[in-house]
Amino acid sequence: MSGRQSGRPTLDEVAALAGVGRGTVSRVINGSPRVSERAKDAVARAVAELGYVPNQAARALAGSRTDAVALVIPETEARLFSEPYFLDLIRGVSAELAEADKQLLLTLVRTEAERQRFEHYLAAQRVDGVLLASVHGDDPLPDRIARLGVPVVMNGRRSEAEPVAYVDSDNIGAGRAAVAHLVGQGRSRIATISGPLDMYVARARLGGYRAGLAEAGILPDESLVAAGDFTEAGGRLAMRELLARDPGLDAVFAASDVMAAGARGVLREAGRRVPEDVALVGVDDSAVARLMDPPLTSVRQPIEEMGRTMTRLLLQKIAERPEAGPVAGEEPCRVLPTELIVRDSS
Repeated sequence: MSGRQSGRPTLDEVAALAGVGRGTVSRVINGSPRVSERAKDAVARAVAELGYVPNQAARALAGSRTDAVALVIPETEARLFSEPYFLDLIRGVSAELAEADKQLLLTLVRTEAERQRFEHYLAAQRVDGVLLASVHGDDPLPDRIARLGVPVVMNGRRSEAEPVAYVDSDNIGAGRAAVAHLVGQGRSRIATISGPLDMYVARARLGGYRAGLAEAGILPDESLVAAGDFTEAGGRLAMRELLARDPGLDAVFAASDVMAAGARGVLREAGRRVPEDVALVGVDDSAVARLMDPPLTSVRQPIEEMGRTMTRLLLQKIAERPEAGPVAGEEPCRVLPTELIVRDSS
């Protein structure tokens, strides 16, 4: 009786008419792929016959749904808004959430106190799921979120054996492609500016650089490796270090376009022409690469598509959550291909 006070058909009535469980009806309505075509058809017929219309407020209360997703970036505001990578990622996430009629909550978590506040926020069930970007290797937040039972997907990963769902690009392939191109241009003293080595993405690109040298028969020289931090200032500092160690270097693979821009400024100050004296390659194929003088050869990673893909994975995890709760077993992961875009800097 209480379910029909408003005269509206209930979820239980749809399940009874369709001959399936209440959870199956919920999964069909929420768009979960883990439902057979036969069950989908039965539920669809029952919905049509009863005139059932899902009540958004009731669905939110019953499934602890908020129709909101948090995108967490552990960086400063300055880096967030100056780094093209994050802007492209946000664009992809936002577009996919808009199509799913979900709200985006952008959160910067940089300190332990902010991390704890965010965990309390999650425990209060104020978002349906979490997307994480730019996570360093020792960051405990992904595991803490997973233990709370909140669906989570990462952009990138902390290690080769990442236990949390993630979407990444082929960072090892990026380094190999950059070095192969530089070797093909006749360069032999190829240096690299890595990202911070507590991040898997930086270690993977450095590993690709080393693999590319090995494939070309070039002995590695650690004096040609300098660590940066994915900022322009870090690229400048690393480039000065490399020139001081080996003034005869003839190529540089920078692990991001932004660091390549910093390196380009130092090379110009030192009187080194690009590409005549030193060839230069970056990663991301961002607006920075296209606007540099000369335009920068860069390994393109599909940043906006990574944002869309990780959002689709998260929405799938959210849709499956009400019936099954946290799902044990292997977490989904995707590695998207990269592509070398050749311009005048090499």
